[in-house]
Amino acid sequence: MRRSFARILLALSIVICSFSVAFASATANSIIEDAISTVREMSKQQDAYDVAHMLRSSYAVAIVPSMVKAGLVFGGEYGEGLILVHKNGKWYGPSFYNIGGGSFGFQIGAQKVALLLAVVNENGVNAFVSSKTKLGGDIAIAAGPTGRRAEAATDAQAKASIYSYSISKGLFAGVSLEGSVISVSVKRNSEYWGKTVKAYDALKTPAKGAKIQPLLKALNDLLKLQNPNQSSKKK
Repeated sequence: MRRSFARILLALSIVICSFSVAFASATANSIIEDAISTVREMSKQQDAYDVAHMLRSSYAVAIVPSMVKAGLVFGGEYGEGLILVHKNGKWYGPSFYNIGGGSFGFQIGAQKVALLLAVVNENGVNAFVSSKTKLGGDIAIAAGPTGRRAEAATDAQAKASIYSYSISKGLFAGVSLEGSVISVSVKRNSEYWGKTVKAYDALKTPAKGAKIQPLLKALNDLLKLQNPNQSSKKK
């Protein structure tokens, strides 16, 4: 019994240490810089136009530059990110948030992935301004579609408020985040805005800060991507 308890404590310690090391030096500015790299890298993928198609009809874009998943019997995942509202061609925000969850079962190892979340309606945005929101429970989320399914999804967005993407082997892959919990990062918002700001108010504020401009450019470049096959058909 004692050995089992000791193993559980060891497993929990390893998971906690993995997260502590990964995010010890994170700041609002570093999250923005990493988000820029994430969007630029995603824009280079061969099927990036599928994600661009989804984002063009989205209400907001959320980015998690580094989502760490670790497990040793007990598993967990954690990441820090930011969200920007895109309305009538203009950007608003950002607001920062944390995302994480836990699990139990046979699992061992650790991995790190970058995520991009297409938030297709205001209901989805509410998940990022509430104190805590459970994905899949409080708000509908689905793995982001690619290919023909990407176009079909925009015709039936009511099925989910958020679509999630990650990169796997040079291709975009839908990733499930059901069960993960989103919470507002008061600390990161205070760092960025220089004062205490509610997430709701941050997302109503035009994104004009100098530090956020490179990210807006990267996102605008991504939104401009078109499927070359569709372009040739139109001609």
